[in-house]
Amino acid sequence: MRVFSIGSDDSFREYEIKRFEAEHEEVVLEKWLEANPDGILDGGGVMIIGRQVQTDLGGFIDLLGLDRSGNAVVVELKRDRTPRETIAQSLEYATYASRLDADALESFLRVHEGDDSLNLADQHREYFELDDAEAVAFNKDQRIVVIGQSVTPQIRQTAAFLGSKGVHVTCVEFTFFEAEGGRRLLSQDIVVGEERPKAGQVSGASRKTTEAEFLASCDEHGRAVFSPILEWASQEPLSTNWGVRGFSAGVYFDASRVNICYAYPAYSGWKQQLYLAISDRFGLSTTATPEKVVASLREQAERTQLFVRAGRGDLKCYVDRAFTGVEIDSILRWLESTRQAIMKYGPKP
Repeated sequence: MRVFSIGSDDSFREYEIKRFEAEHEEVVLEKWLEANPDGILDGGGVMIIGRQVQTDLGGFIDLLGLDRSGNAVVVELKRDRTPRETIAQSLEYATYASRLDADALESFLRVHEGDDSLNLADQHREYFELDDAEAVAFNKDQRIVVIGQSVTPQIRQTAAFLGSKGVHVTCVEFTFFEAEGGRRLLSQDIVVGEERPKAGQVSGASRKTTEAEFLASCDEHGRAVFSPILEWASQEPLSTNWGVRGFSAGVYFDASRVNICYAYPAYSGWKQQLYLAISDRFGLSTTATPEKVVASLREQAERTQLFVRAGRGDLKCYVDRAFTGVEIDSILRWLESTRQAIMKYGPKP
């Protein structure tokens, strides 16, 4: 598939297919999934409730989620394994997921979000914006999603066979494009698991929100906090990535990106909040920043008394009231201190 941008003079400029190195593929794809879970399944998307979830047999599910109907979704990133190993592991994980009841799913959600007060039914209804007439029975069925830059014919054939036997398997391929000036696009193609594949559909455009839409979806308290953060993130070498509902701010190093924070608006399933990527798989943990520096940054954030634990060492701040200028300045100082640490130490070798 060829992709072009159209210039103001009506000239075409072609995007070049960009193949990331093997060591970056998983990070890039998982970043897209984390930021755009609505683009994975046809008809409603996925609410992520767990990452690297350990099974009873010692394996780790890359991403565990729920679809609109409340069924468990096992997302497996295709690595350098044989097709047989990929399918076998996905089925093993789906078998484990099939035994999870609503209480277990709620426990995963609470750990993932670092909030022991979350109610699974309420969060699911809010995330998918269900109306009162839509009843949900959790985990009556399971779905498998295998993703990668290339899904082999063997995996496709086996997945299609399983689908014919009632096992829901979706295979998704992604293609990265890069044009002059460094602008990048990502296309998504569901190659198995959908009657009419969305071949060549570029994620971006209508799927992602914009700064104006994001701020409009925040209340006055959110706009007062997020506007200066967005202004800070507009400065080099920072970048802002927009997802379906919110954004992340971070720094690019070649093909990888280090996230500093995530922001979610008032209407999102995770409430209006700022999430600090300290132990996040795309945050400080991916850099060579010494642990004592990371610990110092965590303590600095906690001293503001604005943040609560969010699991795995990360922190989040609910923007549910009017913040003072001093409080907003303390957040900006933390973000800038973290940016400086990332630039000083760089990514892990």
